[in-house]
Amino acid sequence: MAKIQLSLAIGAYDHVRDLLDGTVSVAGVELTVMRLPVEEMFYRFLMHGEFDVSEASLAKIVALAAQDDRRFVPLPVFPSRVFRHSSIYIRSDGGIARPEDLAGKRVGVPEWAQTAAIYTRGLLAHDYGVDLASIHWHQAGVNEAGRIEKVKLSLPSGIRLTVVADRSLSEMLLAGDLDAVLSARPPTPILAGDPRVRRLFADYRAVELAYARTTGLFPIMHVVAMRREVYERDRWLAMNLFKAFEEAKARSLQRAADMAASFFPLPWVADELRRARELFGGDPWAYGIAPNRATLETFLRYAFEQGVCCRPLSLETLFPPEVQSTFRI
Repeated sequence: MAKIQLSLAIGAYDHVRDLLDGTVSVAGVELTVMRLPVEEMFYRFLMHGEFDVSEASLAKIVALAAQDDRRFVPLPVFPSRVFRHSSIYIRSDGGIARPEDLAGKRVGVPEWAQTAAIYTRGLLAHDYGVDLASIHWHQAGVNEAGRIEKVKLSLPSGIRLTVVADRSLSEMLLAGDLDAVLSARPPTPILAGDPRVRRLFADYRAVELAYARTTGLFPIMHVVAMRREVYERDRWLAMNLFKAFEEAKARSLQRAADMAASFFPLPWVADELRRARELFGGDPWAYGIAPNRATLETFLRYAFEQGVCCRPLSLETLFPPEVQSTFRI
């Protein structure tokens, strides 16, 4: 049987490297791979469906699913996971010393439906008691003007969201027109070391480690998704893709654990992996629904509360049945 030709767009992660270079293959599939920046990849996939399979924003996928827009079929493969206490940026002279001080302030987000922003607003509301309706929200590109929302929103009553088309969040933060920014990508002043802007949590790793230990959550940012027509045509692709991504990730973890040679240009990689396994279990970057149920259900709750999802969703209706369980010998 001839192999199916599929296009795949994804970031250049080490945990997918062996899939991209052909060391790991997808059974029955020949891949054409494109490594793209996340913003470009997300835009082209979600707006135009340019790829058969793509890394995608978890927020956009669940927002569309809630609207019964079923163009995309997500797989429980999560290329990017990031704790988001580190993603709160404030003016150094703004009088903000703790999360509770954000109440009543002017806060910018690149998109209301950005996955990172949803997690960050969720922890502000649930962990620190911040009333999201007390904040005057502004939406704009973090470092470039003109960024737009990609999905229709159902904002809760009382939420004030102003769209700013002609300025960036970085520009407004430096000008004093914003007090804080929530963003996955750091504002340029942070990258440039501008003393006028800093993170709310200076020692964010300690805060995020405490959060992980207390909640057991490891926030998921991105998901791998298929165009629905590709899935419906050959439903066996879902599990074959899942297995290939799983194998590629396992090989990456093997490299990280290897102390005979340095496969990553960082010291103490094997020890960091050991610590992550102590915290999260044997696989610190688990795929699949079961090991991620608490994290995913928390995110779905936040997305509904914040008006990104217009109705509640369950994981069983979000992911296809082929990847919700597997065989045992």
